[in-house]
Amino acid sequence: MDISLVIPLIDEAESLPELSAWIEKVMKENNYSYEIIYVDDGSSDNSWQVIEELRTKNPNIKGIKFQRNYGKSAGLNEGFHAAQGDVVITMDADLQDSPDEISELRKMIIEDGYDLVSGWKKKRYDNTFTKNIPSKFFNAVTRSVSGIKLHDFNCGLKAYRNRVIKGVEVYGEMHRYIPVLAKWAGFKNIGEKVVEHRARKYGKSKFGWQRFINGFLDLLSITFVGKFSKRPMHFFGLWGSLFFLVGLSISLYLIISKIINYNFALTNRPGFYLALTTIIIGMQLFLAGFLGELISRNSPGRNSYLIEKKTGF
Repeated sequence: MDISLVIPLIDEAESLPELSAWIEKVMKENNYSYEIIYVDDGSSDNSWQVIEELRTKNPNIKGIKFQRNYGKSAGLNEGFHAAQGDVVITMDADLQDSPDEISELRKMIIEDGYDLVSGWKKKRYDNTFTKNIPSKFFNAVTRSVSGIKLHDFNCGLKAYRNRVIKGVEVYGEMHRYIPVLAKWAGFKNIGEKVVEHRARKYGKSKFGWQRFINGFLDLLSITFVGKFSKRPMHFFGLWGSLFFLVGLSISLYLIISKIINYNFALTNRPGFYLALTTIIIGMQLFLAGFLGELISRNSPGRNSYLIEKKTGF
């Protein structure tokens, strides 16, 4: 199979027929063998019914339905598990991503040898204050932390070599940082393509102000996981040692002071409580490191979702 399209969605019933027809037109023009995998992330409208109707007309359309909303990362992860194409392309279902980009994205993977190609919405139709400014900030920070020179990490329109999406696990809200996950999985040939961004035609955006906080927390999380997931003791052990040594040094000072001066009020000194606190924190960090080492060596797959799958997988 040439291409698998993975499209997570929630409440996009109006846009699905038009999107499917557009994709089918592009595929026929280029004579691609393909599949479209719609992942319904707990829609409250009739999106799932529309997917079932579209499948009766086009057997290349497949569907995965979540019983409740798990988030975009969960949708992508399940879609990646199901994808069979040599090239896997993700896009949003709101018609803001253009299927006309598919051919060039596939060419960059197959002919130019990229493992992953990320879209760059250079010209956007979003509100500048609520989307563009925070997006530029997070992209700049992510570039600095990861060393990946992309302008738009969060663009939904991306193309992957099949072995890339089988080699990464997308969980939590890590869909923003799939290029970072791919790089840390060993796929370093990452490219970028300027893509068309279209104004929303139906419905409204499903992302609120929470994405700013979640984006920052996810960046901290992925930075830590990428560097220390296989060696947590290197992080917790380092800080545990520093705290423990600080507490031990203060304790030795207090003990020596007590030996020299018997009337020295040991327990009435702020240093006594500081020493006690830092020693306890140091021991807790050490314990966290040991537990992290045990978990990292024995952790099974963490994702399990209650889903319905259409026949064909």
